[in-house]
Amino acid sequence: MARIVIVGAGTGGVPAAYEIREMLGREHEVLLINESPKFKFVPSNPWVAVGWRKAEDISFDLEPYLAKKGVRFLAQRVDKIHAGENRLILADGTEESYDFLVITTGPRLAFDQIKGAGPAYHTRSICTLEHAEDSFRDFEKLVANPGPVVVGAFQGASCFGPAYEYAFILDKALRDKKIRHKVPITFVTAEPYIGHMGLGGVGDSKTLLESELRNRHIKWITNASVKEVTPDAFEVEEYNEKREVVERHSLPYVHAMMIPPFTGVEAVASVEGLCNPKGFVLIDDYQRNPTYPNIYSAGVCVAIPPVEETPVPTGTPKTGYMIESMVTAIAHNIKAELEGKSPQAKASWNAICLADMGDNGAAFVAMPQIPPRNVTWFKKGKWVHLAKLAFEKYFLRKMKKGTSEPIYEKYILKALGVEKLE
Repeated sequence: MARIVIVGAGTGGVPAAYEIREMLGREHEVLLINESPKFKFVPSNPWVAVGWRKAEDISFDLEPYLAKKGVRFLAQRVDKIHAGENRLILADGTEESYDFLVITTGPRLAFDQIKGAGPAYHTRSICTLEHAEDSFRDFEKLVANPGPVVVGAFQGASCFGPAYEYAFILDKALRDKKIRHKVPITFVTAEPYIGHMGLGGVGDSKTLLESELRNRHIKWITNASVKEVTPDAFEVEEYNEKREVVERHSLPYVHAMMIPPFTGVEAVASVEGLCNPKGFVLIDDYQRNPTYPNIYSAGVCVAIPPVEETPVPTGTPKTGYMIESMVTAIAHNIKAELEGKSPQAKASWNAICLADMGDNGAAFVAMPQIPPRNVTWFKKGKWVHLAKLAFEKYFLRKMKKGTSEPIYEKYILKALGVEKLE
C-alpha cells in the first residue's frame, strides 16, 4: 500500500485528492492536508469584495465531503518538509510520512516587496477570501466617503485577470449605488500594455480591454513600478521600452486593491533542490521534481518562466484549466509508477479563462499559453458574465460531489460552444 499526501486544498489540491483516489482505488491511502478546514472558491473573491457574495456562499467544510470518498483530511499547517526522508512536520509538532507528495499550496503573497503594500498596511487584496472580506469593509468606507481609487497589479505580479475583474466589478457596484461620478479610478499595472495579462496578449485583448476601460472612464498607467504606498498616495514610476523612467506619478486614493507578486510558501521554498530562487517548485514534463522524483506539484506554486521579458517584471499566470490538466497528469503518473511503469502523462498548458466585468465579461483562449500559438481567441459579452455566474455554482457542486471529471474543460467547452480543444 502506498501513501499519497497532498498539501494544499484549493482549486488544485481538492480535485487532485478526488482524482488520485479514484485513479488508485481504496488499496492506497490518500491524505489531504490544509491549514484551513474549508474549501474556498478563489475566483469568486472579487464579488465578495463588493458585497455580491458572502463567505458562506463560496466556501464549505472539507472533511465530510472528502470522507465520503475515502480521503483522510487534516486541517493543519505544514511547517517543514524533509524531502530526503519522505516526511512532513505539522504545526502541532506531529509528523506525517509519504510515498508520494503532491504540492498544491498556491503562493505566498509577497506584499513585503513593496513598501506600504498589503492589508497590514495600505492596500487591499482579493487573493484570499479573508482579504476579500477585508476589502469589502474598505469598500463600504468608500461608499460612505467617496474618493479616488487605485486598482491593479504590482511589479512582479503574475496574476492580472483578477485585477481587471475587480476594476470592472467595482465600477458596476459604484454605478449601482449612484456614486460612480464621485470616484475616479486609475488602473496601475506592471504590464507593458493593457491586455498583456502576463501572456504577451491574447488575440485582441489589448484593443478590447482598452476600449472597456475607456468606456467606463477608468484611466490607466502601464509599465508601472510602485515605489511606495503611503497612507494618502501611490508613488509610481512609469517606464518606457528602454527601461527608463519617463514619468513619475503621485496618485491620491481612499481605496486601493493591488495584486501582489507571488513567491513560494516558506515550508516549500526552504527545501534545498526543490524550488527556483523565488520558491516555486521545479518540475519536469511529468509534473515531478527532478531532485525528488516522488514529489509532484501543480498550480500556482510551480515554476513557469515569464512568457517574455518586459520593462517592468511580470510573471506568467496559471489558469484553472491549466491547473486541472496538471492534476490529471499527476494522477495518471502516480498510478503508472505504482504499477512499475514510467510516467507518460503531460499537462496541456493552455490558458482558458472566463473573466467577469460586472455586467458583461471577457473570455479568452491561448493554446498553448506561451506563444507562438495554435489558437488565440478573445471575446466579450453578456454571455461571459452569465457563464461565470453559472460556473461558480457548477464548480462548488462538483467539489461537494467529489467528482474526478475535468470540471474546467467540460464546462468551458460548453460555454464556448466547441466540442474539443485541439
